[in-house]
Amino acid sequence: MNEPITVRLPSLIHRIGSDKTKQAKAIAVQYDCELKRVRRSRNWALIGNAIHVQAFVAGLQTQGDEGFRYLMAKVSVALLEHGDKLEPLEAKLHRLITQNPGVTLAELMQLTQCSLVEARVARFNADL
Repeated sequence: MNEPITVRLPSLIHRIGSDKTKQAKAIAVQYDCELKRVRRSRNWALIGNAIHVQAFVAGLQTQGDEGFRYLMAKVSVALLEHGDKLEPLEAKLHRLITQNPGVTLAELMQLTQCSLVEARVARFNADL
């Protein structure tokens, strides 16, 4: 869940313009993301944790600028692939336990890469 994701943005400047790219780069820094060129190519990449990237998209939407429409659409589609990283660990554990009450602690640990203590706490909270 804490692994950074990379969203590829080919020809970003050609699609939204240089000024909008500079604005988006400044907004990305506010949300602990990094919007940068890939080496010396015309391609760009947005790098950050999935939750921060989602917050970045929300921040672009609050700008209300149509110039960011391509960027918001491209990043939103990429976030669909990382839906498992958007859900907090506690919520994910609770969902897994309620979906399958017979799930073992080892299975929870394998599915979510959590510790034994976190799995036990989630099991205890779900039993309440």
